Amino acid sequence: MVRKRFSTSLLVILLVIVIGSLGYYTVFRGQARFIDCIYMTVISITSVGYGEVLDVSGNVAAQFFTMGLITFGMGLILYAISSIAALFIEGELSGEHRKIRMKKKIGQISKHIILVGGGEAGRPLVKELQACKETVVLVEEEASRLEACLIDKHLLHIKGDPTEETTLEEAGIARARGLIVALPRDKDTLFVTMTARMMNPSIRIVAQASDAKLEPKLTMAGANSVVSPNAIGALRMASQMIRPTAVDFLDQMLRSEKGSLRIHEVRITPNSSLAGKALSETDLHRAYDLLVLGLKQDEEITFNPAPNTRLKKGMTLVVMGKIEKIRRLQHSVEKQIVFKAASAGG
Repeated sequence: MVRKRFSTSLLVILLVIVIGSLGYYTVFRGQARFIDCIYMTVISITSVGYGEVLDVSGNVAAQFFTMGLITFGMGLILYAISSIAALFIEGELSGEHRKIRMKKKIGQISKHIILVGGGEAGRPLVKELQACKETVVLVEEEASRLEACLIDKHLLHIKGDPTEETTLEEAGIARARGLIVALPRDKDTLFVTMTARMMNPSIRIVAQASDAKLEPKLTMAGANSVVSPNAIGALRMASQMIRPTAVDFLDQMLRSEKGSLRIHEVRITPNSSLAGKALSETDLHRAYDLLVLGLKQDEEITFNPAPNTRLKKGMTLVVMGKIEKIRRLQHSVEKQIVFKAASAGG
């Protein structure tokens, strides 16, 4: 829309100049230089008051044409210029430029998390994902909700309809590693989940559902996990009644502005330096200041694993510590994978 208004205004200015120049050239029967015709047109419609380069005195056709050009041409020029000025004053051109830059930035990232929906759940989700050092792309159609989430002006975002495939493509759905769908309407959540799964079969999808009955449908549509705010809220209320200190501990961990303590996970990959070692041999507490809370193998979860537990590929450690230390361990594991893959290739 902005580009159309800008292009139309420029086209109006160009047409007035071309028509005026051709008109003078025709009135003087080709005896005037075309550059003089252009100059005469410009000084007429802008009323700058310079002397006439073409003598219209005594030439009735030229005089009538000049009056018509000044009357109608000046009006069109003023309208076009005011329209362009309005675009700048309203900030629409700068907004369009920001959209182009944002689209370019999103096109350069991968393995990011797309958050669809910037409502009541969207704002704390953005804050937590950023606290965990995740690259986030927010997709929101409503301007007020989007603005509410943009406390961090550097947040990658797209204003658009998430049910449209083109919007998901712009968010980098094919390169993303995760998608969180937190839309107010369950039918939109179902549609976005199904569309995203078709566009990226390997992406992890977490969907919010107000109606618990929708969970089987969302799972069939491609959601890896379905979260019901009502069920989570009920569990939270029960926990506040039974174990308030434990809940306060977790709240302080998540909401504290002083630190970045989190419960996170570290996957034991086949080429990981942790694979094959006993838990006590990894010395995660000394090297990374991490506390191992549990581990998961297949679908079985072991809480507080024994020190002699041998780590195997495919296991996932559940650890608690500062997010920077957890990221450093994950990065170390990734470097190990890259190094061994490169060695095998060489």
